[in-house]
Amino acid sequence: MATKETRRIRIKKSVRSKVSGTAERPRLTVFRSNKQIYAQVIDDVTGKTLAAASSLKLTDKAPKKEIAAKVGEIIAKNAQEAGIQTVVFDRNGYLYHGRIKELADAARNGGLKF
Repeated sequence: MATKETRRIRIKKSVRSKVSGTAERPRLTVFRSNKQIYAQVIDDVTGKTLAAASSLKLTDKAPKKEIAAKVGEIIAKNAQEAGIQTVVFDRNGYLYHGRIKELADAARNGGLKF
């Protein structure tokens, strides 16, 4: 029987075989822990992180979905400051639901196209 984590890793491998970021269209990847959420914009050709945001620096107490939305706005702002307009979204094996969806919607509203 597969645990949630092994299932997520299996899905992640499948997605990563199809999704890769380039300099013109880098990859926006999301990592979610029980307490925090992290987002990175990565150029897979050079292996460099172009922009990043996380909930670690946010001090306000709010529900996890609202914090994920704030991280989405921050990653969109950081990516645009780095000159990035379009990305490919890598949900990292997580279901596109809840905090992942909130982050993606906030990043879209912040100006990123994917």
